[in-house]
Amino acid sequence: MVPPGGTPHIADRADPPDSKSMPVFRGPRRARERRTSRIPGAAHMLAAARAVLGALPGLAAVAALFLCAGGVERAADAQSAAPAAAGDRHTAPRPDIVPRSVWLGDAARAQPAPRYDDEIVAVFVHHTDTPNGYDCADVPAILRGVYQGQTGARDWDDIGYNFVVDRCGTVYEGRAGGIDRAVTGAHTQGFNHRTTGIAALGTYTAGVPVPHELTDAIAAVAAWKLGESGTDPRAKVALVSSNGLSRFAAGATATLPAVAGHDDGYATSCPGAALTARLGDIRETAARLQGRV
Repeated sequence: MVPPGGTPHIADRADPPDSKSMPVFRGPRRARERRTSRIPGAAHMLAAARAVLGALPGLAAVAALFLCAGGVERAADAQSAAPAAAGDRHTAPRPDIVPRSVWLGDAARAQPAPRYDDEIVAVFVHHTDTPNGYDCADVPAILRGVYQGQTGARDWDDIGYNFVVDRCGTVYEGRAGGIDRAVTGAHTQGFNHRTTGIAALGTYTAGVPVPHELTDAIAAVAAWKLGESGTDPRAKVALVSSNGLSRFAAGATATLPAVAGHDDGYATSCPGAALTARLGDIRETAARLQGRV
């Protein structure tokens, strides 16, 4: 709802910021020798093999030496492939995001330096509880109203959400600190650490249509942010509550969906029954965007 004066009322949002394979041409012999030289002890292995094989009949020695060299080369292949295997994560590209400077401009208040976590392992989905049916060209002005409601009436240091998505599927940067970083938000009481808050602009209570553009955009942000920590959007994750006003005592470990609704962590009707009903679809879409099957 929007109270008199035009500043949107943001209800139950957050705690304060404290809180099959083909043959491969392997190249000439010199190239293979250069590759095996990169394996510690490879030269000594081949030299020792040649010394021992000198006592064998000619053809047998050649065959054995071939097998030995092939084994060393396969070791080179395995060694060069290992780092790639270790770093093979299900990631997703970063979606297009409108920076906060575009919608906030000179309206930004002085605020303390952003705070950061080590990584993002969960996202919380919200709605802003503001009117639907808006023209997407007007979203920057609407976001300024949300910002003013949170930093003014609530006296927060910044907008609480890390990202806001409109009904046309445009993603906006919310809280300051860097789009690509694990910025600590102020969106879900008790669970702002190691999470990202994504708010759907509007009110998505029971019976309200939820645009596919909106849910696809939420899924894209979730796939990207969770991919950086290798988290499956369909998984459950362990989060430690930092505030006893959440659904869990301070210090308690809660097992929650990696893509959760605000009400999973806090006693609220947010993100609305209609959007809550779409969280399963959002998880599946985010998993596909990460290349999971």
